[in-house]
Amino acid sequence: MQRFFDFIFALFSILFFIPFMIPIMILLKLSGEHYIFYLQPRIGRDGKPFNVIKFATMLKDSPNLAGGFITQKDDPRVLPMGHFLRSTKINELPQLINILIGQMSFVGPRPLVERHLNLYSTQAKAVVISQRPGLTGIASLFFRNEEEILNSMPGDRKINHDSIIAPYKGELELWYSQNISIALYFLLIALTGLSIFFPANSFYRKILKNLPQVPEALRPFI
Repeated sequence: MQRFFDFIFALFSILFFIPFMIPIMILLKLSGEHYIFYLQPRIGRDGKPFNVIKFATMLKDSPNLAGGFITQKDDPRVLPMGHFLRSTKINELPQLINILIGQMSFVGPRPLVERHLNLYSTQAKAVVISQRPGLTGIASLFFRNEEEILNSMPGDRKINHDSIIAPYKGELELWYSQNISIALYFLLIALTGLSIFFPANSFYRKILKNLPQVPEALRPFI
């Protein structure tokens, strides 16, 4: 049932957004490194790698430059249009293609690079690779402004991500797997839409029940 809705929603979304995406594609082609799309290997269902499709917002060789897979504050790797595309999440729109062809779902665990997936507990890792990765999900709601959270937390960004944020994301994905339903699918889509128009809202924490307790180090920031 979820795959049926994924296909229908992705098809109609692509047709709807094409007029908005074409000018972005032209501007990307004329600026930065002249790349329109950025393909990054992620781990998908059953542990199979696939390329997640995004609009290019950073230098193509960014993963091999200082900072790796974690975006830094005022990151020099971000392209001229990158800040706008990333802050509005428009850079995620090409993932509708991943959904249409069955590599992703609208709702599910976020697709991770292998290094970040390995930061999850064994149980959380097994749950994540048993599902199609999602364009949005419970961890995406909590960490929709992850760059700002990392900017605000005291201490080393990489240590904060690896030892605090990543393990909590794993707990959230376990919660999702234990509560998965078609009703939750639609609810998370609705809450994601709400967060686009009201970025500072925390309605999801009031509506969703029995969520994992937020680590003390994260409480001031989410």
